[in-house]
Amino acid sequence: MICEAILKIKADAEVSVSGDNIDTCVFDWLDGNPTNITRAAIKTKLDAEAQEVIDNKTSATNKLKALGLTDAEIKAL
Repeated sequence: MICEAILKIKADAEVSVSGDNIDTCVFDWLDGNPTNITRAAIKTKLDAEAQEVIDNKTSATNKLKALGLTDAEIKAL
């Protein structure tokens, strides 16, 4: 996920990431990180993507409720 977030910030970034925790992972910038992508920028991108998932789930649930489905029926999906 970290590499995916980096590539969404800069599509042609060349980086290797060791670890899956943004706070403790080690970056090996194969391209020298010419645009100075920071750990904070990566965290921001990861947080935005997580919020998008939450927002999409909420939106889908609301649309299903508008169609008359119950919470139990929605959960069953």
